[in-house]
Amino acid sequence: MPDDHIRYDILVQDALRNMVRGVLGDVARTKALPGEHHFFITFDTTAEGVRMSSRLRAQYPQEMTVVLQHQFWDMKVTDDAFEVGLSFGGVPEKLTVPFAA
Repeated sequence: MPDDHIRYDILVQDALRNMVRGVLGDVARTKALPGEHHFFITFDTTAEGVRMSSRLRAQYPQEMTVVLQHQFWDMKVTDDAFEVGLSFGGVPEKLTVPFAA
């Protein structure tokens, strides 16, 4: 098999991260998702820079999926990560998730 000098797999991952960054940036500015849209985000909880409570880390030791739709707050998006407030079992939590996670 020939060497892949272009690394399409890395280009696709970067493009998907940029799409997520852009959508979340729009959500942070408007404070809501448009219409009845919802957004599923799955991330590696062991990745460097992920910040979450020890309670959530114990419950999700490797991977977590969050759904953004109606009940979230304080969304902040930077070039490298997003931060959001969500409720888990009635307990408010703040998550910080690098896009690389």
